[in-house]
Amino acid sequence: MRVLLTGHQGYLGTVMAPRLVAAGHEVVGLDTGWFAPCVLGPEPSDPHGYQVDLREVTPDHLSYMDAVVHLAALSNDPLGSLEPDITYSINHRASVRLARLAAEAGVQRFLYASTCSVYGAAGDGLVNEDAPLRPVTPYAESKVRVEDDLVKLASKDFSPVFLRNATAFGFSPRLRADIVLNNLVGHAVLTGEVRVLSDGTPWRPLVHAQDIADAFVAALDAPRDAVHCKAFNVGIEENNLTVAQIAEHVVEAVAGSKLVITGEAGADPRSYRVDFARIREALPAFQPQWTVKAGAVELHDAYRQYGLTQADFEQKFTRLAWLRAQGGLA
Repeated sequence: MRVLLTGHQGYLGTVMAPRLVAAGHEVVGLDTGWFAPCVLGPEPSDPHGYQVDLREVTPDHLSYMDAVVHLAALSNDPLGSLEPDITYSINHRASVRLARLAAEAGVQRFLYASTCSVYGAAGDGLVNEDAPLRPVTPYAESKVRVEDDLVKLASKDFSPVFLRNATAFGFSPRLRADIVLNNLVGHAVLTGEVRVLSDGTPWRPLVHAQDIADAFVAALDAPRDAVHCKAFNVGIEENNLTVAQIAEHVVEAVAGSKLVITGEAGADPRSYRVDFARIREALPAFQPQWTVKAGAVELHDAYRQYGLTQADFEQKFTRLAWLRAQGGLA
């Protein structure tokens, strides 16, 4: 297939592009380029692509595409809370407009990167794709709105698929340090402390960036009936952990580090454990490989090998700080 990959120069897109190519797809990227310089280690090799704001996509960008893999978004809860109007403009309205243009251009399959955070304050029980959606941030709310609107666009010729990714982790050449495991390992490497600002009790489902890429490849290649207008949680039950348990894996991975749970941020309402049975049954080609424990070791080794610095950790690889340094959003 000829695939338009939005957000190809982001944290997930930089991992996903080569996975799609290896699976035999022709990949064309589309990205603002905001995070293209946020590289740790060797410079990644990007596919040919358009440098364009998602809000300015035209029908020409969708010409001759068989599928769209839509990752591009403001993927950050603090940023979403600070600028909710811009979050909805990009994550919701521009995403739905992209899907509408894709449908009009004859694109057959539209894979949408949603999130397990749509379950919000779900408690201790496992939630599946039919559970009530209780988003508690503008970011998660924007994802719910897109899913609802894409359902309305579904037809015999246009097949949307909703991949609700667990919280991502793991090394990407375009690193993010503001997601939980990546952040905790970075603090441990740089300061010797695994610092948890909440009380450590909220549940989080985690999934490696490479496993996310493999899930999208599987959904792209699957028979239409297996995925048409369906939601899939992306991850494995083994990686449903409390924040304190995630932190304990970091202590094991970073020799000499110590765990500090401050509780200074107060109670976090986002707590959810996720059931991943549906994706196992519908997409048997998806075989996730990464545990949180292995990911903590991978990150530790990469941070050491490529010389992660405190300045880059706090600025270049933290979304909100980086955008502020570049002059903000418009």
